[in-house]
Amino acid sequence: MTLKFVALAAAAALFAAPAFAQTAAPTGNVEAGQKAFNKCQACHIVANEAGEVLAGKASKTGPNLYGMPGRVAGTYPEFKYGKSIVALGATGFVWDEANFVEYLADPNKFLKAKLDDKGAKSNMVFKVAKEEEAKDLWAFISSLGPKS
Repeated sequence: MTLKFVALAAAAALFAAPAFAQTAAPTGNVEAGQKAFNKCQACHIVANEAGEVLAGKASKTGPNLYGMPGRVAGTYPEFKYGKSIVALGATGFVWDEANFVEYLADPNKFLKAKLDDKGAKSNMVFKVAKEEEAKDLWAFISSLGPKS
């Protein structure tokens, strides 16, 4: 009986983790992130379920970032991701602020470390060297996502 309870509690915690990731308050500045997003809009948009573009210029080189906070990596519908980001998502990896900031600093290095694969690579070549700017981007993107 106790073993079943522990197993159920562990499973519940595992499946609840993405919800917790979504609700964590961003540490960056939304307004600064909106300005910084100008660099991102060459490849990304933030468009809601109705197709309304909330940020960006309808570019589709990179995936739509709507709902990205708390989402499993490499799973935005109908976007063709690179194999390394798909492999990361297959592990159950969910985007949170800390990982997003680390990813933006060096996408290839991030994937190599997370997958423990020296051959892993990202299709995203752009980097955000300043940690504060990456946190601001997270805050901005989070502010445009679905409200829970």
